[in-house]
Amino acid sequence: MVRAAGGIVRRDGLIAVVHRPHRADWTLPKGKLEPGEDDPAAALREVREETGWEVAIDGDLATVTYPLPDGGEKSVRWFLMRAVAETGVPEQDVDEVRWLSPAQARTLLTYDNDRALLDRAGL
Repeated sequence: MVRAAGGIVRRDGLIAVVHRPHRADWTLPKGKLEPGEDDPAAALREVREETGWEVAIDGDLATVTYPLPDGGEKSVRWFLMRAVAETGVPEQDVDEVRWLSPAQARTLLTYDNDRALLDRAGL
């Protein structure tokens, strides 16, 4: 089981959506836990790395588990987050960050799981 964490990041009524060129997808920021890291710490780190923003956790949303192409599973713990301060540019896995209304994000997001997470957050 691969463990990961991420967030729905809000700023001025918009949410952050990231483009990963190596997967050619649009998704919510998330990433794998590092050894010894807990879910909230991983979510804060991964969101900072993928969006270029420091964030604060406002709530725990859900844990979503889904199958991977290699037959394994991935479990992602999601948090509702608030953008606090811009820290720079996203790291290498992300080539573009867009701040979109929830409706625009739903249209752009590649995965149904991400759209369902917006529903769960009431966005």
